[in-house]
Amino acid sequence: MAAELTAHQLIAQHRPTLDQALEAIRTRAYWSPHPEHPKAYGENGSLDAVAGKAAFDALLGSRLDLGQPGTDDWVGGETSPYGIELGVTYPHADVDTLLPAMRAGQRAWRDAGAEMRAVVCLEILKRISDRTHEFAHAVMHTSGQAFMMAFQAGGPHAQDRGLEAVAYAYVEQVRTPDNAEWTKPQGKRDPLALTKRFTPVPRGVALVIGCNTFPTWNGYPGLFASLATGNAVLVKPHPRAVLPLALTVQVAREVLAEAGFDPNLVALAAERAGEGIAKTLATRPEIRIIDYTGSTAFGDWLEANARQAQVYTEKAGVNTVLVESTDNYKGMLSNLAFSLSLYSGQMCTTPQNLLIPRDGIRTEEGPRSYDEVVADLARSVGGLLGDDARANGLLGAIVNPDVKARLEAAAGLGEVALASREIANPEFPDAVVRTPVIVKLDGAKPDDQAAFMNECFGPVSFAVAVDSAADAVALLRRTISSRGAMTVGAYTTSEEVEEAVQEACLEECAQLSLNLTGGVYVNQTAAFSDFHGSGGNPAANAALCDGAFVANRFRVVEVRREA
Repeated sequence: MAAELTAHQLIAQHRPTLDQALEAIRTRAYWSPHPEHPKAYGENGSLDAVAGKAAFDALLGSRLDLGQPGTDDWVGGETSPYGIELGVTYPHADVDTLLPAMRAGQRAWRDAGAEMRAVVCLEILKRISDRTHEFAHAVMHTSGQAFMMAFQAGGPHAQDRGLEAVAYAYVEQVRTPDNAEWTKPQGKRDPLALTKRFTPVPRGVALVIGCNTFPTWNGYPGLFASLATGNAVLVKPHPRAVLPLALTVQVAREVLAEAGFDPNLVALAAERAGEGIAKTLATRPEIRIIDYTGSTAFGDWLEANARQAQVYTEKAGVNTVLVESTDNYKGMLSNLAFSLSLYSGQMCTTPQNLLIPRDGIRTEEGPRSYDEVVADLARSVGGLLGDDARANGLLGAIVNPDVKARLEAAAGLGEVALASREIANPEFPDAVVRTPVIVKLDGAKPDDQAAFMNECFGPVSFAVAVDSAADAVALLRRTISSRGAMTVGAYTTSEEVEEAVQEACLEECAQLSLNLTGGVYVNQTAAFSDFHGSGGNPAANAALCDGAFVANRFRVVEVRREA
């Protein structure tokens, strides 16, 4: 099929979706083109549950040949947190061959224009969406997410974030017109007249450094933001979570080729065990953009050493919830219990520190002491996870041994209000499943501060006793400014306290959720409406997704001539 015909078809098919996405980011209203329910798939070429599982099973033990240049070996070694050996092998790249090949197709991709790049990206997302069931199993068995969460967060929610990035990229690129006629009057003399052409030009090759826990959700914004702005994209997955991003690269390469572009605009960089190629790739002169999600230590290293690149990092933070008062005590407890339990707390948005006045809180049921609030929360978590089948569906599996070690060590940091317990998974006997631990600490004690002022990633929460609401706000402010926060929550019926918390979050640049007691949780954000992170505190230097996340992935070059 000719590229011109493909362009016509792609624009006809996907321009309406792009326009809806543009309207959604303008209004911030709810919208998604990607169904959240598994039963919505199985028609119009999409895989249903049975076909998706069969497609995933067919991948096990296979070689995923992407047809990319510079392949000098085949690597693999992923083991599912549920105990399955995936056995998939991937191309290992000689980057001295691969990177020049990736750059070769950039001129045609640049010249295609913002609209064509956007609709090609939407076709990639559409094909990924059609395989959501297959991708869900790939995410589940690399991240340890329970299937339903892997299906939603790794599927439609990730696809939404990718589409959101495309929409922002398109907006920023068309902000400047392609052409302009410029005339300056000169009085009695002839006016000065120029014709000007403005072209968005890519920075170069973008590097996406994937994470273990949310390979697609965290990977798609940077991948599609860079691709939509004209850059080639090299995807370096986490060694424990290669498959979802390798499948993504496979789909992208197929679509690019069918649309008449060089498939090497998107490529995979899988690594041998212990090779650690991220540092090598990050400092290559060809790499001009880096997207990274992971530890603060490596994020800081990238920001300090990858000086040739524009670096976007999402690192660690200490997420905090202030509990001062509530008019829906049971709703608050239920909401917090779910937030602490979802995916075993292995989310960058999960609350860690619960700041509770030591004199207790006010509720519609009367006052509750600090000890009563913590005990009631412990009972709420225990009740939520009391049924093992339900618990498995919420908790998933512990993603790696480091999380398990932190969980086990946390019990020695203070008085345990809720002990973690092991849960058996009948379908996957080798899965490591643990319920959350809640530890009581004192906000005034230096030793306790040393514990709760650092991120303890996993199913660990600290109930921190503070002297007053004012002390809680001061501690919240200090935590955000020194450690960062992806999310902040607060429960209060006091206008004064609400104003103080809001002002602290505005000044320290942290996203705030107030008095959540229903089916929306502090650790969830909706694409096209909510900002994930702010880019304004140490937890992340960018937000998913806003104009700043895409605008510096390209520059506008002007060519002017006399009319």
